[in-house]
Amino acid sequence: MPHRRTSLFAAAATAAVSVVSAVAALALTPAAAAAPIPLAQHRAPEGLPPLLFGPRPSDHLTVTVHHSGSPRTDGTFELYCHPDGGTHRSAKDACDKLDGMSRWGEDPFAPVPQSAQCTMMYGGPATAHVTGTWAGRPIDADFRRTNGCEIHRWGRFVPVLPATSS
Repeated sequence: MPHRRTSLFAAAATAAVSVVSAVAALALTPAAAAAPIPLAQHRAPEGLPPLLFGPRPSDHLTVTVHHSGSPRTDGTFELYCHPDGGTHRSAKDACDKLDGMSRWGEDPFAPVPQSAQCTMMYGGPATAHVTGTWAGRPIDADFRRTNGCEIHRWGRFVPVLPATSS
């Protein structure tokens, strides 16, 4: 009987080392480092046990927009992703956009750095505030169109944020 327990333990340990090695090998490849991580992935990659990859909890954002140039796009909207839904007019497209912007170790909602050199152009009075949870992280982000960098940042978030008429 002790020999059988040892064999089972050895087999389990070997399987665990194989899984960790496979995950590490995937993480260390240059292509994996440059490619976006598919956050909506609900299945384990082939060859890896499903215990490491369960369904991700639903992402939820509250998007409040003012002065966008259209009464249809001003207001507060709820956006749920994984599965997609809520009161946001383009929930699927918005969730797809956010998934495409998400990269391991980066915050897609990060503000424009204070040291950025931005063109002095005005994109209109539109403002937006986004709060909630994305990829397990709390979000509290403000958007405006007060210079070239902020206009560009807003544009990267369309259709999460509305395209403005300004």
